Amino acid sequence: MRSRWSPPPRDRSVDVPRLLVRTFSEVCLTAGSLIVLFVAYVLLWTGVKADQAMDGEMARMRDRWSAAPAAAPQPAPSAAPAAPETAAYPPGRAFAEMYVPRFGPDWNKPVLEGTGTELLKKGLGHYAGTARLGGTGNFAVAGHRRTYGDPFKDIPKLRPDDLVILKDATGWYTYTVRAEALRTLPTEVGVVDPVPSRSPFGGLGRYLTLTTCDPEWGHSHRLVVWGELTGMRTLAQGPPEGLPR
Repeated sequence: MRSRWSPPPRDRSVDVPRLLVRTFSEVCLTAGSLIVLFVAYVLLWTGVKADQAMDGEMARMRDRWSAAPAAAPQPAPSAAPAAPETAAYPPGRAFAEMYVPRFGPDWNKPVLEGTGTELLKKGLGHYAGTARLGGTGNFAVAGHRRTYGDPFKDIPKLRPDDLVILKDATGWYTYTVRAEALRTLPTEVGVVDPVPSRSPFGGLGRYLTLTTCDPEWGHSHRLVVWGELTGMRTLAQGPPEGLPR
């Protein structure tokens, strides 16, 4: 009887390195795809969601303004009282809008009461317990440097004499920047005091503080910019000079 020929047994040991290389390649491709998707989410989708949230906050705030009776005109800046005037805004609600001409003609953001993580996805946040808008003391505001619309991405571009203009239900407030951005540690909370530490101010006045994270994609430090109230106008008087038309 003629025996059938059969191939010699295959040495499967030679397939192991090939299998390992192929598996490693597939893992790398999968990881790379996930990283690309995550970057797209951080750079694009959070910005889209933040813009939608800010538009919604702005629209609701303006609706409240239009439904409310006309507010009394704001007084012009005068000598500062002996004590700071703290705010009493409803938590989590937008109460003002901010314009920074240095950031571009279309830059304007809602300012909400509070600085919680979820709240800062909807706009800028006013530090609870700091001064009211236009009041004596320090009107302090925080915002994301990157992600969620990148509202304070360009804070390093601010220079002395730049304007930060805010509007609420009663009028317009113009603050003038007095110093370039200062890099601080997160523990230096005195930067939002009524007379902010390390600021160019030596006594009680009507101040503005803007804070954001540094470096641009990190949060080990803070960037702080200070301004001083230099003008107030009623709504009837219209927007101040320097506001992009």
